Amino acid sequence: MDWNKWIRTVHRWVSVAFTAAVILNIVAMVQGSSATWVGFLALAPLALLLPTGLYLFLLPYVAKRRRTSLSGRHDLA
Repeated sequence: MDWNKWIRTVHRWVSVAFTAAVILNIVAMVQGSSATWVGFLALAPLALLLPTGLYLFLLPYVAKRRRTSLSGRHDLA
């Protein structure tokens, strides 16, 4: 499998885990049980979402720069 597809798939599934953790946190807050670990539960997926999201955000810019350098042009406009 292509690295880009793999990272995109991981990013999607981790975002599902993050959403579930946030919903669990909201449910715990509504019920009044304020366990600290429930609040920190969303931080693990969030820590994975940051690098994969930044990679996916920068991917089009890197691809454009590669196309520009391969064609022999070096203008940045």
